[in-house]
Amino acid sequence: MDDGNRGGDLRVSLAQELEGRGLGGAELAIVLGSGLGALADALEDATAVAHDELDGWPASTVPGHAGRFVSGTLEGRRVLVQQGRIHLYEGHSPRAVTAAVRAFAELGVPRLLLTNASGGLVPEWTPGTLMRITDHINFQGAAPLERGESGGGSPYDAELGETLARAAAKADIPLESGVYFATSGPAYETPAEIRAAIAMGAHAVGMSTALEAIAGHALGMRVGAVSCITNLAAGLKEDPLSHAEVVEAGSRASAQFACLLRGTVSELD
Repeated sequence: MDDGNRGGDLRVSLAQELEGRGLGGAELAIVLGSGLGALADALEDATAVAHDELDGWPASTVPGHAGRFVSGTLEGRRVLVQQGRIHLYEGHSPRAVTAAVRAFAELGVPRLLLTNASGGLVPEWTPGTLMRITDHINFQGAAPLERGESGGGSPYDAELGETLARAAAKADIPLESGVYFATSGPAYETPAEIRAAIAMGAHAVGMSTALEAIAGHALGMRVGAVSCITNLAAGLKEDPLSHAEVVEAGSRASAQFACLLRGTVSELD
């Protein structure tokens, strides 16, 4: 799918459709990664729109991504959830991959919380470990910014990150912190690539999030991000990697993950 010239149109049309269907007015937008979609089902007074109901919006083809936008109340605050993102490796352009984030900014949402399932690069971190992303290394070979946009430095907001840490501490949920290494996929990394990522200072590896964080930051949103470590990366364990393993581990950790996100929403200023 060559949608490189449609990213801006997708952003505007999506914002208009979401607002027209009653999904505007959110204080926080949350993008849910593979196997982490259960939070959307916990929203009160929820309104949901499936991706295939939206004119021109591409559906995710990845298992574990439900493919809908849900707006509702969580811990007394209005939130807008993207339950299933689209990826570069599905054939989409950087502008299309970040169109939802741009639509959230168009709607005036001030905060963005990105989540993902990732491979762990720290052998001591068992599957289900949650990691606050403090920075990333973008090895996706793509950049999402449009002409006239700029967003230097780390896109991850320190204050929102501290809110995540405070919520984790109150709920007695272990929360690591580290650097996310973003690759384009869809193939999992080789052991040599994992060794290179570790040497560069990364703690987790995945195929999303970086472009969305860059775009959200450039558009003035406060960006936070959390990885759910679903497996050890290639070369750090003997068994081969599989997406089914990622989804299963994400689903097992979803209750604790949802508890962290609930606590974070309640801690927002």
